[in-house]
Amino acid sequence: MGAVADTISSKRSSKITETRRQHHSGKKIIGFLRRRAYFPYVGPLSVWIILFVIAPLGIIIYYSFLRAGPSGNIIAVFTLENYRALFNPTVRVVFLRTFLLAFLTNLICLIVGYPIAYWIVMYGGRWKHRLVFLLIMPSWTCYLIRLYALKTLMGYSGLLNAVLLKLNLIQAPLQLLYTPGSILLGLVYAWLPFMVLPIYASLEGLDPLLLEASSDLGANSFERFFTVTLPLTKGSLFVGSLLVFIPSLGDWLAPLLLGGDKVLLAGSLVEHYFLKQGNIPVGSSLATFLTAVVLLALYVVIKFAGQDALERVL
Repeated sequence: MGAVADTISSKRSSKITETRRQHHSGKKIIGFLRRRAYFPYVGPLSVWIILFVIAPLGIIIYYSFLRAGPSGNIIAVFTLENYRALFNPTVRVVFLRTFLLAFLTNLICLIVGYPIAYWIVMYGGRWKHRLVFLLIMPSWTCYLIRLYALKTLMGYSGLLNAVLLKLNLIQAPLQLLYTPGSILLGLVYAWLPFMVLPIYASLEGLDPLLLEASSDLGANSFERFFTVTLPLTKGSLFVGSLLVFIPSLGDWLAPLLLGGDKVLLAGSLVEHYFLKQGNIPVGSSLATFLTAVVLLALYVVIKFAGQDALERVL
C-alpha cells in the first residue's frame, strides 16, 4: 500500500510540476504577445524621441567638449575649457536672472492659474468647455505674433500708456518695454494656459463624493479646500510648474523682443554664442547646463509628485 501511495503521490507531483511549467510558459507567451501588441504604439514614439531628442542632445554634449577654432570651425580636441564660461561673472549674473524670472513666472502662473481653473470647474457650469476654449485659443496664434502684439500694447505710444494717460493716472508715458518686468509679463502671458490646463483636468476629475463627505464631517469651505481639494490636486501643481518653468528657462524670443539688448537671459546667451559669435562649443556647454537643470526639475517632480505626474506630462 505504501508503494502505491508513493506512486500516486509522484504522479500528482509530476502533473503539478507540468501544469506549473505550462502556466509559466503561457505567461511568457502572453507577455511576449503583449509587448508585440504595444510595439506599434510605443515603437514610433521611441524612434521619434531617439531621433529628435536624444540624438541632438548627444551632439550638443559632444560639441561642448571640443575646441572652437579662430574662424568658428570646430577642432576635435577634448577639453573642459568651455565649461569655465559658467564661472564667468557676467554669465553667472545672466543665469541667476534667468532662474529668478523663471521662478517668478512659475509662481505668478500658479497664483493666477489655480483660481482660474478652480472657478471654471466649480462655477463654470455648462460654460466650462467654452471657457477652456477661450483660454487656449490665443495659443493657436504664432508665438512670435503674440509677442509682437504685446510689444505694441506696451510701447511708448501703445494702448496701455494711452489708457493710463486718458484716466489721468500718469502725466507722461511710461517706459514699459525693455525691462525685466516686461519680459516677466510676456512669459506669464505666454505660458499661463500650461498651468491652468493640468489643474483644470485634476479638479475636473475630483470625486464630488469626497467633498460631500468632508462637509458631512463638519468641514467648512476653507477646511475642505485645504484638506481635500488641494492635497488631491498636488500632482497637477507640479506638472503645471514643470510645463511653465522649463520653457520659461530656455525662452529667448521674449527677452529678444520685450527686453531688447538691455536684458539678457540664458536662452539669449546661448543664441548669442551660437549665431553671433559662432562659438558652438561654448554655446553647447551652456545649453548642456540648462539641460541638466531641466533634468533636475524632472527628478523633483517625480520625487515629490509621483510617477503619475510625469505620465500626465508625457
